[in-house]
Amino acid sequence: METTVKQIELNGLLFQYRETGEVSAPPLVALHALGESAESWDEAAACLGAKYRVLALDQRGHGGSARPGTYTYERMRDDLLQFVNHMGLETFTLVGHSMGGVVSYLFAEAWPSRVERLVVEDVAPPFPENRRAIPEEPTVPIPFDWRVLTSILQEEPNSEWWERLSDITAPTLVIGGGSTSNFPQHKLLEVSERIAQCEVVTIEGAGHHVHLSNLPAFLAAVRPFLNV
Repeated sequence: METTVKQIELNGLLFQYRETGEVSAPPLVALHALGESAESWDEAAACLGAKYRVLALDQRGHGGSARPGTYTYERMRDDLLQFVNHMGLETFTLVGHSMGGVVSYLFAEAWPSRVERLVVEDVAPPFPENRRAIPEEPTVPIPFDWRVLTSILQEEPNSEWWERLSDITAPTLVIGGGSTSNFPQHKLLEVSERIAQCEVVTIEGAGHHVHLSNLPAFLAAVRPFLNV
């Protein structure tokens, strides 16, 4: 299935996104992980595009989108709001991986009526125990703005992000990568206890990048949830 690359301007910043599927199909917005880009969703989009209009966004500082130097989860949440408003999406399915999953939680908390279904891959909202040291900047070119990483790692976790999980009204699927993931899996269960309609599926051995390391298992979990 063909994927097209497009660009738009939001609040004076250029954003790039990838579109797969028919324009008339129900919309599904996909958000990538830190250091990746919308392209990481291409294989999944080729499968889901049979039913959905898949719109995978390069978040600020990544891919073909602007690198303004200012990065927080809430800024990226607001970028998503600008994007779906610009695209005329009143309601949509939202899928997020890692950093994109945090942005997805925050969006679904702030505007719950906009999200029809929520899929989050191997992440929970940030919490103090998971803060990591900032690694040294690479000496070779990288495909994203390094300041995204330093900003995100330095950002103080907001307890409201956890408290407001109960504001999410969309049916929610959280997919974990099991014991080979670097993300503490018990936190995914804590998330599920706070969202009214939430199930957790663990794909053992998939690691943190579930849809990239084991796409068939990822789709086997997502398809029945989305009724695809």
